[in-house]
Amino acid sequence: MTAVAGERKRPGRWRLGWGRDWRWDRGPRWGGRPRGRLRRTLLATLLTAAVVLPLSAAVRPRIPAPPPAALPARLTPATLATAYEANRDNAAEAARMAAAHGDTSRAAADRALASAARHLLRFDARGDGQVTEIFGDLPHATRIAVLVPGSDTTLDTYGRFHAAAESLYRRLTAEAPGGTRTAVVAWLGYRTPATISATVLTPGRARQAAPHLREFIRELRALTAPGPAAVALLCHSYGTVVCARTAPTLTGLGVTDIALVGSPGTGVGSAAALHTSARVWAARGADDWIAEVPHVHADLFGTTVGFGTAPVSPSFGARVFAAGPGGHSDYFTPGSASLANLARIVLGETTEVTRA
Repeated sequence: MTAVAGERKRPGRWRLGWGRDWRWDRGPRWGGRPRGRLRRTLLATLLTAAVVLPLSAAVRPRIPAPPPAALPARLTPATLATAYEANRDNAAEAARMAAAHGDTSRAAADRALASAARHLLRFDARGDGQVTEIFGDLPHATRIAVLVPGSDTTLDTYGRFHAAAESLYRRLTAEAPGGTRTAVVAWLGYRTPATISATVLTPGRARQAAPHLREFIRELRALTAPGPAAVALLCHSYGTVVCARTAPTLTGLGVTDIALVGSPGTGVGSAAALHTSARVWAARGADDWIAEVPHVHADLFGTTVGFGTAPVSPSFGARVFAAGPGGHSDYFTPGSASLANLARIVLGETTEVTRA
């Protein structure tokens, strides 16, 4: 459940994860898209199967990778360049190890991250991989956007997440008023669930991710000088569950806004239940298949399944903004209404945000 900047959904397909398509078996009589009843039935079946018969994807052979680079115990603006260089070197070593293992796809992904143009605050090539990448001059930024992705975001699909963050950074650079300096962080700091899996329907991965996201937001305060910047969390799909889990712990850390886009629900019934002083925003594209996900929240066989009320629902109480006609993959598409509004939220131009 994640966004792909600049890609369009093909007719008759739903895009799942970073660039994956899932085509329902729809004979000629179904026309362009499956009927709502069929969608709801299939999704409900998947929901039940996730509890009664957990799904398991084919296990990919473990790719050899080096341990993360040794970094200063406490990162500061003065040590950022050293950290960037160490992580790029680590990515280059990971690329060599993946290539020697015969995994050309992972080697290419690692090699791209090893480019001298990349600013990697964190990098770990082990397993599915984790990356925290900086766009812009972080130490001098006065406005920072932190992107939190959803399911199926790994090193192998990271290029699309990078494109989304880059698209936002370009928009911010073009729109920022004089005196406002911006930075964007692509935070792949947790193990995301697979779209077709039991974990994507439960809060387990979000529960594990929340303390790591909170610690990163705290770290940002030490990396911005002379004073802390205003931080906006932009959370997509399963990433909205992560942000909801983290929200109550962010008081006093400079988070001014939390935007939830393409959300399956957050695990709470209202914006007030997030217990945050930040402004809470929500949006859903007109063609986003996430609207068809049953918004249930239940304890089944000792497992919490589903995430409840959609943040765009009036009862949730978020500030709902326009996302245009796009689908689940389109929130960061250049020129889109959703990207324009997300940029306004980051820049603090809240009166300019167009409402849905």
